[in-house]
Amino acid sequence: MIEFFDALRSEQIIQYAVLAGVMASIACGVVGSYVVVRRITYLAGGVAHCTLGGMGAAQYFRVVYGIDALRPLHGALAAALFAALVIGWVSLRAKQREDTVISALWAIGMAVGVLFIARTPGNNEDLMSYLFGNILLVSRADLYVIGALDLLVVGLAILFYNKFLAVCFDQEFARLRGVSVEFYFLLLLCLTALTVVVLVTVVGLVMVIALLTLPVAIAGHFVGRLWQVMIVAALISIGLTTGGQAVSFGPDLPPGAMTIVLAGGLYLATLVVGRVRHSKRSRTARAP
Repeated sequence: MIEFFDALRSEQIIQYAVLAGVMASIACGVVGSYVVVRRITYLAGGVAHCTLGGMGAAQYFRVVYGIDALRPLHGALAAALFAALVIGWVSLRAKQREDTVISALWAIGMAVGVLFIARTPGNNEDLMSYLFGNILLVSRADLYVIGALDLLVVGLAILFYNKFLAVCFDQEFARLRGVSVEFYFLLLLCLTALTVVVLVTVVGLVMVIALLTLPVAIAGHFVGRLWQVMIVAALISIGLTTGGQAVSFGPDLPPGAMTIVLAGGLYLATLVVGRVRHSKRSRTARAP
């Protein structure tokens, strides 16, 4: 781990990776709290896996047609927003079919991405790494995209905090107060889509939902109010992404996978400690 901090002071690639992890963690803590409270993890999973299709298409047009300004993250953003709107509309209008539609979009998005990758000339190893994440591939241009998405996500989450809160906890009350539940639900899904795009660069498509939900679940054991959960979850995510890179640096292991292992271990430890404390309080309360 000492080698990691030595490299952090001198190597730009490590500095970019840590900065990307920190920026992604901010959006992760904010939007992940809404995802857990609203119980739309399965919707977020469908959105996440559709992004591969957009990334594959962006890489294909960039290489084949020479559109140098087009990057995989741009394609991921377009695909994620499209999937979020489709899934959100189906969830609101045809609840009996939403599982089928989500599964279809999930599979089609992945398949389209694989097909575009297969037809793209050259080495596409960097694009396939988005499946499991490789934060060490983050460039300066990617940091600008992540930063812009981060500002948008956090800004909208703060601006519409009360509206999202009402939609997440009591939709009927929100309607009675004149809140457009459908609009804010779709907006929340779009924020989730943007956050997924940010997190894809950190841990990849396969593990993005874990980083979106586990820090929030851990934070929920220590604080009660939603805004407090957001802050604590963001701080936990920063610690996990940085710790994952630090632990994986020496053995040369995938930092995204290590981040999720740390998150899972911390979550299990939190559950065990919470169970032990609950048992002690129960025995104390029963004692004469």
